[in-house]
Parts: sequence; C-alpha cells; structure tokens
Amino acid sequence: MSRIFLVQCVSKKLEYAARADELYISPWFLKAKRYVESRDGIWFILSAKHGLLKPNDSIDPYNLTLNNMNADDRRRWGMDVCSKLKLALPVVGEVTSIEILAGHRYRVGLIDQLHEDYGEKVLIPMEGRGFGQQLQWFNGQAGGID
Repeated sequence: MSRIFLVQCVSKKLEYAARADELYISPWFLKAKRYVESRDGIWFILSAKHGLLKPNDSIDPYNLTLNNMNADDRRRWGMDVCSKLKLALPVVGEVTSIEILAGHRYRVGLIDQLHEDYGEKVLIPMEGRGFGQQLQWFNGQAGGID
C-alpha cells in the first residue's frame, strides 16, 4: 500500500543538468520536497516540459510553464501525466492516497482522470491557499519544515 505525492515544478532552477529533485531550487519546492520525503510514500514531480518525473530522473534546465499554455495543451499534458502515472503505479502496489501539491493550472488537467481512477483517495491539501499560505502550511506540518 502506498501514498503517492505529486509535486509541481517551479521556475527557479539550477543552470545545469541535474537530478529532477535537485534541479528545482525555489523555497517552495524545497519545502515541498522536505514535506514529501518526511512522509511514508513515493513522490513524483509534475514537470511542464516532461510530464511526470521521478525524483532521480536526470534532466536539463528548461523554461516552460503550464501557466502559459492554453486549456487544450494543459488537458493533453494532464492525460500524458496520468498515463505515465498508471505505468509507474503497478510497481508500488495498492494506492492509499494521491496528494497533489500543485497550483490550479497543474491540477486541472489531472484531477478529473485521477478522481475517475482513484476517487476519494485524491487529496489537495493546499487548495485555495495563496503562495504565502502554502509556505505557512508546509511550516505547520509535522513539527514544521523550515
């Protein structure tokens, strides 16, 4: 049984190729990474360019965001991510929850398919929170994540 975490990519990146979990360097991403790594589960990164990434995937820096894509492109991106997730999940066994740590534009292409496949197991703990509130939310989890 596995908890799955999906963490949104961010624009602030290293300037050279690195593991995906090390490429993204914004304070938000670092807090999200510490949050998911402190939980018992498996996590993936939602990349605007690559779709679904494993933390140890090696990638080059890029400059692409779903915020600049139209609704059809975001929908296609979401279908690709869901397909990749389905391929990755048989290895982990039964999914107990899928926690999405991502903004609206990164969730909108995924949420319908994830709800169809996993129902109430899909959680969006920071839904409706602004950027500062998200950082505070991370800080308030399990003793705080600085």
